[in-house]
Amino acid sequence: MSSPDAPVGSERSLGQLVATATSEMSALVHDEIALAKAQLRQDVKRGALGGAAFAAAGAVLIFSLPMLSFALAYGIRTWSNWNLAICFVLSFAANVLVAGLLALIGVVFAKKAKKGKGPQKVAASAKETAAVLGNVKPHPRTVSPAGAVSGRVGETADAVARSSS
Repeated sequence: MSSPDAPVGSERSLGQLVATATSEMSALVHDEIALAKAQLRQDVKRGALGGAAFAAAGAVLIFSLPMLSFALAYGIRTWSNWNLAICFVLSFAANVLVAGLLALIGVVFAKKAKKGKGPQKVAASAKETAAVLGNVKPHPRTVSPAGAVSGRVGETADAVARSSS
């Protein structure tokens, strides 16, 4: 059981193999947690963008109504010679239309954020990894008449004990 990193002819002990497997599993878990955090950050950004669009819709509706209403109403009055009250109603309708468009953009981004499957993907990956590791069976070992345990033909417990020191 030599490692690709180890020099040719050297064998790693069972303790070294367990330590390596443990450190690699730890690194895998840490990487999956980092991936979950990154995907969660992306979903939060999408949600924040949708919230910002809703806030912008509210700001447009509140702050632009007086100025835009007067400008638009007097512009319609200049072009059409209609009653000034009708011109103000049309001006208000245009402002509501702009706010509705911004709210629609906010809904689209909110739905994208809700559809985000960031942590769910990582959880499924972690479950798959655990299932694979749960199904792993140890290499069969045979017992020789002298009581030495052998994993391969010709390998005895003496060779294993020698490689662990």
